[in-house]
Amino acid sequence: MELHRGLPRQSPGSDASTRRMLSLCGPLPERPRVLDIGCGPGRSALLLAAEAGGAGLAEVTAVDLHEPFLDELRAAAAARGLTDRVRAVRADMDALPFEDGSFDLVWAEGSAYVIGFDRALARWKRLLAPGGTLVLSECEWTAAQPSGGARAFWDPRYPLRQPARNLAAARAAGYRVLGVHPQPDSDWAEYYAPLGERVRDADTGPDTEPAAGPDAGPDATTAAAGVALAAVREELDVRVRHGHEYGYTGYVLGPVTAGGDGRWPARPETPADATGVRAVNLAAFDTPSEADLVDALRADASWLPGLSYVAEAPDGSVAAHALLTRCTVDAAPALALAPVATAPAHQRAGAGSSVVRALLAAARERGEALVLVLGHPEYYARFGFAPASRFGIRAPFEVPDEAMMALVLDDRVPVPAGTIRYPAPFGV
Repeated sequence: MELHRGLPRQSPGSDASTRRMLSLCGPLPERPRVLDIGCGPGRSALLLAAEAGGAGLAEVTAVDLHEPFLDELRAAAAARGLTDRVRAVRADMDALPFEDGSFDLVWAEGSAYVIGFDRALARWKRLLAPGGTLVLSECEWTAAQPSGGARAFWDPRYPLRQPARNLAAARAAGYRVLGVHPQPDSDWAEYYAPLGERVRDADTGPDTEPAAGPDAGPDATTAAAGVALAAVREELDVRVRHGHEYGYTGYVLGPVTAGGDGRWPARPETPADATGVRAVNLAAFDTPSEADLVDALRADASWLPGLSYVAEAPDGSVAAHALLTRCTVDAAPALALAPVATAPAHQRAGAGSSVVRALLAAARERGEALVLVLGHPEYYARFGFAPASRFGIRAPFEVPDEAMMALVLDDRVPVPAGTIRYPAPFGV
């Protein structure tokens, strides 16, 4: 713990990744109740207190077992004028002393490994209020076939899994996947650079060795310091040699319940849905153009099986529909989100959001990297879309800058710049 004292982070992360995962949560209450589990010195807790919710007035309960970390958080909250909105609590993440349904947002960056991903999914679900969201990050393999050297380090400590297994575990535990954020390599640098400096100081400074315990003698203290330093050196070295084989991924999850989006189960369309999909598009728009576009895209080379989704109404009919087809930005592959339609009887009730979130999650799972949409900025911002011009992406026609938007699904893939080329049925 002495090696980690005073460091800005206790796991790979960044303010940018925290904000990205927060954006994937969708709308939150104006004053959301937030629980930050394994908060460490509280970098995420402070950001959430200032930025989560419509009014930026989140009430954050930050939990950790290490009291010195909580003291650091209390001091930082006081310095930022957030003492009244950040409460530091010493508690065990495996036995949290909070009532069921106490929080709108449960957050765990880089800490779920302490009890394990599957156990965290099961134990923390009860804490979510109706419509609540769980955000947690997990270290997992990014290589399809990890090397023996990488496995030799991880298997005895914390056996990593492939992303597909973690997604399956989340669904099996009763969650919908609202978003996935593969954290960039720079998140590791924000953690390891200060830790590496601390190790180098410990190697050269006689007063920086961690103590073995209050009753330990000099020999025990020296031995414990040596073991701790060796373990951290090995961890840093493994990252240098094998960092391309593993990484952290943030998962944004919502429990499947009888209310909220749980009323609108979303799934890939089947041939039997074609009539219902056309009916929804005809009802949602003033002309048959969108309904005809869907039919034309089904026969086009840009059609991607499994990326046309419907949300079901309680009676089993099609309540909403969303479609992704292949487009390009210059020569680079991307996806076009269009059309998105909700039956008038079900508009403003969550059906449209449910089908869009499910469709974007399916695209992430397939390894797609970029989605483009022309639509209402305020609506699509809830899913993480931002103006495409920020990435140097242009529409092939005149359009307000804020209405042409892009969503990066995989930060590890360079975002192409250039002009969008839509499938031929779009007629542009």
